[in-house]
Amino acid sequence: MPKKYYVVWVGRKTGVFTAWSDCKQQVDQFSQAKYKSFPTKPEADAAYSAGWGSGLRTTTTQKTQSSVLQSAKNPSSNQQQFDLSIYCDGGCEPNPGKAGSGVAVYQKGILSALWYGLYNSNGTNNTAELNALHQALLIAKKNSDAGHSVQILCDSQYAINCITLWAYSWKKKGWKRKTAGDIKNLELIQKAHALYEKIKDQVDVSHVKAHIGIEGNELADRMSIFAIDQKNVDFCQYQEALDLQKILSLRTG
Repeated sequence: MPKKYYVVWVGRKTGVFTAWSDCKQQVDQFSQAKYKSFPTKPEADAAYSAGWGSGLRTTTTQKTQSSVLQSAKNPSSNQQQFDLSIYCDGGCEPNPGKAGSGVAVYQKGILSALWYGLYNSNGTNNTAELNALHQALLIAKKNSDAGHSVQILCDSQYAINCITLWAYSWKKKGWKRKTAGDIKNLELIQKAHALYEKIKDQVDVSHVKAHIGIEGNELADRMSIFAIDQKNVDFCQYQEALDLQKILSLRTG
């Protein structure tokens, strides 16, 4: 059988793969995956560089989508029940290593803004996730103060538990753990928890599964890695056009 090369534009990881088994790991049960096989490596390299939507006939996953991406007007969560939905994510390469945070903001189910930054050359995945959740809380407070209903969707159960659950018992004990040892990332947890306390009755914080094709989570993920690539220490709004195909073809975390 002639050798094939597999291009993944949208998946858990993107790039050119030389084995179907490797390609399958990136696209199997990833509902918005976009990929195609090519007979030669030059063709595959050229197609990957050109990006998804460059006129190539493509293949989708077993759950075939009728559009290139799930429409931002019809996201895969219940976010249309809220005026504002904020997805947040953190990335670290390796862990510990270079870290960054990302946020995707939807207004009434329509993507309105992307944010990225808080680059740390010696961070961890947990600090990146906590930073992302803290930034989401800042955005949430501004909008809840204006009378808008807000939800935050975070794929880090650790970050959610630190801020919305464990912090209460730690605070009662003078910010000490029940067992021996210091609380890691304490300063960041205290700052985010204090903010959460102010708005917890107006904001819903929920866990969302990572890397299963949920658009907002995927965009926040791309922004966290974009922060690492750009080495942005500040938290900045993404200024380029909100081109979903282009953004989702960026490196994944």
